[in-house]
Amino acid sequence: MAKIPTDERLLAEIYKRYERAFGDFSDETKTRSTKIWVPIDIDALARRFRCDPDLIFGRLYYHMNAKYGSHTGDGDSVNMFSLRIGGDRHCVNFPLLASVLADLQEDKSRFRVSTRMAALSLIVSAASILIAIFWKGGAVMLP
Repeated sequence: MAKIPTDERLLAEIYKRYERAFGDFSDETKTRSTKIWVPIDIDALARRFRCDPDLIFGRLYYHMNAKYGSHTGDGDSVNMFSLRIGGDRHCVNFPLLASVLADLQEDKSRFRVSTRMAALSLIVSAASILIAIFWKGGAVMLP
């Protein structure tokens, strides 16, 4: 069994699979109930990540709704995932998904940059210590 996907990996996969479907919506063709709510295939996502579909469902419905959903000033809730919208089942709020994914990718990029800077600082510090120990007055001091 593969590792359970992170929020970023799961949302990136959903975005990649359904970005075109989101953009292709029109009132004439009516391929789904609304533009912003895009139905997804949880079983296909589970196969992609080699895990149980209930893990993907639980991640979206219980975890991400609580973590990334919000409430408006009018008391309405903005959900990331919904069981049913009109006749569509298992729908994601695609604009919210895209925003959350962008934030997660930015955080990941920041983390990588700061980790690389810390590693570079460590290398420079170690080199400085070695130079201070073994280099005295232009001559290399060996133990």
